[in-house]
Amino acid sequence: MSSPRRRIDLRSLPKLRDGLSYLHVERGRIERDDASVAWYGPEGAVAVPVAGLAALFLGPGAVITHAAMVVLADNGVTVAWVGEGGVRFYAAGTGETRSSRNIERQARAWADPDERARVARRLYEFRFAERPPEHLTLEQVRGLEGVRVRTAYARAAKQHGIVWKGRNYRRDDWQAGDPVNRALSAGNACLYGTCHAAIVSLGFSPALGFLHSGKVHSFVYDVADLYKAEVVIPAAFAAAAAAADDIESRVRHHLRDGFRSSKLLGRIAKDLLRLFDL
Repeated sequence: MSSPRRRIDLRSLPKLRDGLSYLHVERGRIERDDASVAWYGPEGAVAVPVAGLAALFLGPGAVITHAAMVVLADNGVTVAWVGEGGVRFYAAGTGETRSSRNIERQARAWADPDERARVARRLYEFRFAERPPEHLTLEQVRGLEGVRVRTAYARAAKQHGIVWKGRNYRRDDWQAGDPVNRALSAGNACLYGTCHAAIVSLGFSPALGFLHSGKVHSFVYDVADLYKAEVVIPAAFAAAAAAADDIESRVRHHLRDGFRSSKLLGRIAKDLLRLFDL
């Protein structure tokens, strides 16, 4: 007999703070298994801990049933479709959200030019622990941010003895990229998915960005930028310095463990609410 399905209210934050950050699956089939789901591969079935999961990443060859999606949605799990090795973020199915309060607050801030500029400046302040000069335009703030990011790349390259030729990769020829650029892209995709899970779980829109705009994931990029220099850049350069083989997988696993041990999802949730004075 199937056990009753357990519903989780994501308006309370303990699950988001305490759950696994994400699980990445390539190939195989995800199906409903009583009140949970399971992954079916060549070696048989593996249970997926949906009650403690924030996001499920599906790579090439992974198939999921409608019934499994229902269970995942009921448990507030964001499902994301990603490229091979988890290095590209294509689309996502939202988790469980019942209140429109947060997205209404975000939309009001996004639609008001003065409030939009204020939120953009707060993002900069959150990231660099200092306020940008008041006389700078948003475009100038973006430029200042870019300078700091390039400095972070150069510092990490020097620390790990890597020749850094700049951020460069080709989506149509992934293997042509150097190891550190592939590691950075793989790490960023992990961070984007985790931030996306936090954003939709708390009832915000991933599209209404403040420093980024015009993309369906603009706000995801805004939020992810708060943590890139802290978590992705060090991991990517360290992995590239250690070995070039299977670098995407090594970075992905390193970040997954790091996200959980540092309780990154809890930080993202707290920063999102603080950003809009909620």
